Amino acid sequence: MPLAVRGLRGATTVDADTAEQIKERVTALVEAMIERNGLDNEDLVSVVFTATDDIHAMFPATAARAVGLGDVPLLCARELEVVGGAPRCIRVLMHVYTEKSRAELHHVYLEGARNLRDDLPD
Repeated sequence: MPLAVRGLRGATTVDADTAEQIKERVTALVEAMIERNGLDNEDLVSVVFTATDDIHAMFPATAARAVGLGDVPLLCARELEVVGGAPRCIRVLMHVYTEKSRAELHHVYLEGARNLRDDLPD
């Protein structure tokens, strides 16, 4: 398959709105997304983070920069506030160069976000 830009999804939650927990959970999420998909820094085009309205202690992008994504365009936005939505949730849309098909990508959902997408394989 030729090289293409694909969207890779992921999400995690925090138990408390603290900078330490946000950094820990975002680091684990980003590292898992990169590792499970065999990516390196040069494969990343850009990363969009959203956070629910109950997260204020730290920008998720700040945590991503700390794990080596300082040269990758990063953006944070506010997640829609939907009744019944997962609280303290950070979602990620990572745009990557890959030869994998959409079906071969491994989207990553950790912590309380694991139940957001039960239709995806691990």
